[in-house]
Amino acid sequence: MSIDYRLGLYEKSMPGDLSLREKLEHVRKAGFDYMELSIDETDQKLARLDWTMEEIRQLRADMEETGTPIHSICLSGHRKYPLGHPDPAVRERSLEIMRKAILLASRLGIRLIQLAGYDVYYEESTPDTRRFFEENLRESVLFAAEYGVVLAFETMETLFMNTVSKAMYYVDAVANPWLQVYPDVGNLTNAAYTVLKAKEADSSALAALVALDLECGRGHISAVHLKETIPDVFREVPFGTGHVDFPAAIRKALELGVRAFVCECWYVGSPTWEEDIAGVHAFMEGKFKEAITNG
Repeated sequence: MSIDYRLGLYEKSMPGDLSLREKLEHVRKAGFDYMELSIDETDQKLARLDWTMEEIRQLRADMEETGTPIHSICLSGHRKYPLGHPDPAVRERSLEIMRKAILLASRLGIRLIQLAGYDVYYEESTPDTRRFFEENLRESVLFAAEYGVVLAFETMETLFMNTVSKAMYYVDAVANPWLQVYPDVGNLTNAAYTVLKAKEADSSALAALVALDLECGRGHISAVHLKETIPDVFREVPFGTGHVDFPAAIRKALELGVRAFVCECWYVGSPTWEEDIAGVHAFMEGKFKEAITNG
């Protein structure tokens, strides 16, 4: 059986001193179909929200000339400026970031922004932070609707939104087609492990719980992050060394109609990073083949 899908690569898998055009070229060279742009909490990345129209036109030209589109934006800048922050000035900054990200996506022809599923990150979650989060989320979704850009929750490492079922609470509450879910299977696997570890569940039980959680998002999953994790470790775990059952998660996502996936990994100073990202592509293509063949 043949199933078409697109496999992207997270921008941060490459050295930060490369130009965006160079990154696009390396993404294509490694075999990926597209790149996911990062707008994180650093001043350097947040400055992208203020790109001039000339800079935007240049990036669009770079995408066309390299043959590598940018399909989505990973907007993690809200870790520092969260929608639910108790300080109204910070909340206003969070909304400014959201509005600028939506406008940037629209101008670049990007139709999907992955939102970090946090009410707050560095602060304590309270009933007030959750209320502020929902209020500002509703405002953000209406702005996204004006520009035809989908906002989709990443399932995170904190209890606030570490599962698809928790993300769906807000998707159902807002009830707007421009708000969806963009789960991270590594984070979902760690959340499932937390539930099952007291029972010493085996890997098949872990994969089954991840699939059950993905099912909660049926009809609302825009894309999927493919990331490796081990219990209680959420970043920089090399593919193939953790406990994520990629074929099972991919199989379920494909069944749910997902056709856009991103390999999420990070450049950590390796001198062989070019070979590393090519290896990530080969590794994940093998997992897709396994998922489809055994589906």
